[in-house]
Amino acid sequence: MTFDRKDLSDDQLTHFYRSLLWPRMIEEKMLVLLRQGKISKWFSGIGQEAIAAGATLALQPDEWIMPLHRNLGVFTTRNMPLSKLFMQWQGAQEGYSKGRERSFHFGNREHHICGMISHLGPQLAIADGVALAYKLRKESKVSLAFTGEGGTSEGDFHEALNVAAVWDLPVIFIIENNGYGLSTPVSEQYRCISLVDRAKGYGMEGVQIDGNNILSVYDTIKGVREYCIRHLKPYLIECMTFRMRGHEEASGTKYVPQDLFRLWEQKDPVKNYERYLIKEGVISEMKVAEIRNEFKDKIESELKIGFDTKPVVADTEEELEDVYAPSIGNSEWSKEKNSPFTIHHSHRELRMIDAIKEGLHQSMTKHPNLILMGQDIAEYGGAFKITEGFVQEFGKRRVRNTPLCESAIVGTALGLSLEGFKSMVEMQFADFVTSGFNQIVNNLGKIHYRWWQNADVVIRMPTGAGVGAGPFHSQSNEAWFTHVPGLKVVYPSTPMDSKGLLIAAINDPNPVMYFEHKALYRSVTGPVPEDYYEIEIGKARHVRDGDEISIITYGAGVHWAEDYAAEYPEISIDILDLRTLAPLDYFAIRASVARTGRVLILHEDTLIGGIGGEIAAWIAENCFTILDAPVMRCASLDTPVPFSVELEQNFLARARLDEIIRKLSSY
Repeated sequence: MTFDRKDLSDDQLTHFYRSLLWPRMIEEKMLVLLRQGKISKWFSGIGQEAIAAGATLALQPDEWIMPLHRNLGVFTTRNMPLSKLFMQWQGAQEGYSKGRERSFHFGNREHHICGMISHLGPQLAIADGVALAYKLRKESKVSLAFTGEGGTSEGDFHEALNVAAVWDLPVIFIIENNGYGLSTPVSEQYRCISLVDRAKGYGMEGVQIDGNNILSVYDTIKGVREYCIRHLKPYLIECMTFRMRGHEEASGTKYVPQDLFRLWEQKDPVKNYERYLIKEGVISEMKVAEIRNEFKDKIESELKIGFDTKPVVADTEEELEDVYAPSIGNSEWSKEKNSPFTIHHSHRELRMIDAIKEGLHQSMTKHPNLILMGQDIAEYGGAFKITEGFVQEFGKRRVRNTPLCESAIVGTALGLSLEGFKSMVEMQFADFVTSGFNQIVNNLGKIHYRWWQNADVVIRMPTGAGVGAGPFHSQSNEAWFTHVPGLKVVYPSTPMDSKGLLIAAINDPNPVMYFEHKALYRSVTGPVPEDYYEIEIGKARHVRDGDEISIITYGAGVHWAEDYAAEYPEISIDILDLRTLAPLDYFAIRASVARTGRVLILHEDTLIGGIGGEIAAWIAENCFTILDAPVMRCASLDTPVPFSVELEQNFLARARLDEIIRKLSSY
C-alpha cells in the first residue's frame, strides 16, 4: 500500500491516525461486550474504517452525511461522544433516539448526520435534496451519501444518481465495495466489471480508489468536493475494501473463502497506515502505544458513563406526542374556531381545481422556501393544469419538472426538509405513489419519532374513480397511509376546504398526504375566500343536521350523501365530512353518532381494509350504548377499478347506497 502525504503536515497525519484508530478500538471493545451479552447486535466495519473516517475528514463539519450501519467512523470523526453512542447502542432513553432506534439507525442535526433506514438505498435521494438546498442557496457545500455494492442493485440507486445528474447537484455518492451483500458475492450482484463504470451512464464522472488507504480516500474526496462545488455536478466514487467480520456478528463468515481473509489482512487500513507513519518518522512506536493506551482508558471511562443509565420507562403520552412535530396554525382563521363564515371576507364561486391552484399559488408567495416537484408540472402545468403559469412567475428553480423517479423525488423532498425547505410533490396520479411508497412510510412517516427531524413535505394525490380511467389511474389508496404513524392524511370535498386544507398542509411541519378527487376538480363549485387561510387539519365538518341516520364520509362520498338526502327528504340524515383521515376527529364522530344512533360509513375505497372498518370498530368500542343498530359500511366492490363506464358505476359505493340505508333504517 503506497501512501502519498502531499502537503499534509505531521499534525494532520497524526490526526488522521487518531481518527482511524478510534473507531477500530471502539469496535474491538464492542465485540467483547457483545460476547458478554451487554449489547444485543453489532454491524462491524472493521477493515473499512478508512472510508468513513477519510470521507468525513474531507468534508466541512456542517455538510450533511448520509451514512449506513457500517460507518462508525462518520459518527466518531464528527466527535459524537462514545458515552452517548453507547447509550444508543444499548437502547437507553439517554441515547440519541430515546431508545426508539437500534445501532446506527439514528440521525443528529447538530452533527449533520442523517439517520438511515434499513432499506439502504433511500439515503442516496436524501443527499440529492440536501444538495439541491445548497444549490438553491448558492452555498459552497456538498452532501455525501454512502451505499454498498449490494445497494447499487436497488432502484433507489438508479433514481438518485439520475436525479442528481439531471439537476446538476453537488453530491458525492460513495460505494463501499466490500465484495459481499450479506452473503451474496459481487458475482451474483452485477455483471459490469467495475461499479464506477455506471457513472458514465448517468452523465457523471467517477473514480475507483483503494478504500483502505486513508490518504487516498481523503485526497480523492477533498478534490471531488471541490469539483462538485465548482462545476455543480455529482460524482461517483467506488472504494474497494473488505469487511473482516460478518454482515453482522450473528451471521458469521463461513461463506467467505479463507484466502480472502488472508489477502485483505495484509491490506488492513489501520496497521498499514500506522507502519507508514512510523517509517516516515511522523510518530514513534512509543507514541503509538501512548495513543492506544489513551484510547483504551478513554473507552473505559466513556463506557462507565454509558453504563450509568436509568431503566427504560415507557410514557405512553410522550410516545404518542413525539410521532408528530409540533404544528402551529399560521392564519387568523385557524384561531377563529375553524369558522371562516364568522369573519367578513370576500368570497367567489370557484371550482375545486381552481381553489387548489389558488391555495398553492398563495403558499408559493407566502413561503419563498417552498419548492414544487412533479412530472410535467413546469411549462406543461401538470397533468391537470393546476400549476399552469407557475413556472413563468416563480421560475424553474422552484417549479421543477422531475424524471419518472417517484422514490428519489420523495427522498429529495426529505433532504430539502433537512435544510429548512418546504416542498410539495405532485404524484401525477395517486396510483403512482407505489413507486415512492418506501420513502413515504419508512422515511417521511417515522423520522420525527426516530430522531426529531421534521419532514416538511406535502404529497398531492390526484385520486378516485368516476372518470373512466381504469385500474391504474382510478384507485382510492388513502387507507394505506392512515396506517402509518407520523403521516397526516387529508381529503377535502369542497373548494373551500381544498384551499384551506392545502395551505394548512403546507404550513404543517409534518408529512401530509393530500388527496384531491379528480372527478370533483371541475364538477364541484363553491364559495372560496380570496384571503390566505387555513382549515385546521384533524377537524371534521358537520355538513347536514339529522336525527335518523348518520352518514360519516369524505371526498366524493360527501356529494353522494348530499344528493341522496336531497332525493329522500323524508329520511332525516346527518352528514359528517371527515376532511382529515389521520388524525381522525373522534369528537365529531361521537357527536354524529349521538344525534342519530344509526351510523353508515360511506367511502369510495374498497370495503376490505378501508378506513370505514377502523371507524366502525372505534364506534363499536366507544359508542355502543348510544347505538340503535349495528354500524354499517357502504364501500366500492373489492375489485380493481374497471374501465367500462357501466362496470365502473356498478363498482362504486354509490350503487349500493340506497340498499344499505334502507337496511339500516329498517333494523
